[in-house]
Formats: sequence, C-alpha cells, structure tokens
Amino acid sequence: MDVILLEKTANLGNLGDKVTIKAGYGRNYLIPQGKAVPATPKKIREFEERRAELEKQAAEKLAAATAHGEALSKLNVVITHKTGDEGRLFGSVGTQNIADAISAAGVKVEKHQVRLPKGVIRHIGSYDIDINLHTDVVATLTIKIVAE
Repeated sequence: MDVILLEKTANLGNLGDKVTIKAGYGRNYLIPQGKAVPATPKKIREFEERRAELEKQAAEKLAAATAHGEALSKLNVVITHKTGDEGRLFGSVGTQNIADAISAAGVKVEKHQVRLPKGVIRHIGSYDIDINLHTDVVATLTIKIVAE
C-alpha cells in the first residue's frame, strides 16, 4: 500500500514522502490517526494544495516540543517508594509512576512518552530517563528513586 505522510513518522519518513507500507499498518494505524493518506492521484493533488499549511503545523509542533523539552530539563524529580533490604524496591517503578511524578512536578508528560533504559526500575538510585516529546525531540531527565 502506498501512502503520503502528513507528518514526520519515526522509521518511515518526513512530511510529504510517498512510502510503501503494509496494508494493515496503513489501514489500522496511520490513516485513522491522521498521519497519512492513501497515495491516489486525487489525494496527491489535495496534499500539494495543503502542503504549506501542513509544514507550518509541523514547525509549530516542533517548536512546542522543544520548549516542553527545555522545561523538562529544569526539573528535579524525586520518587519515594517502599524498599526492603539492600535498596531493593517492593514492586517496581514504571512509566506510569514516572509520568505521574513529572506531571506533579509541573510539566505534563504522558505515559507513552517515557522511555525506560531497561524495563522497570527495581532498585533505589538515580536513573537517566528519556522523554520522547516529538520524533526529533528527546529530552533526558534524571530521576532519583529514594526509600520511603
């Protein structure tokens, strides 16, 4: 299936690229999410008419993500959790816990934007967490896990 991308998509291409993808990926994800349109002659003409508008929207999203990343870099996030012997946590700290802690600190972050270095966190200490704000903007934030 050939589609035209309406925004930059990781591992696929940039705005306006015509790419060949599997039909299910396009039909079930890209097209319903508004990230692509089928590459028919009519849609290609419509895209070319809207290209300037879409590029302006993409630039605005990138600028907002960059500002959001700068706000994140100024945060100092500490998560308290119950611990046992030798600094091992009872349970674990996952993406939802981290997203909630960052949001409580004043910057809104969704669970799906948090990228953990390895699964979940099971020990106290400091961890560098990547926050994927945009396909071009990834903010790194140091999170400290302490005993309750």
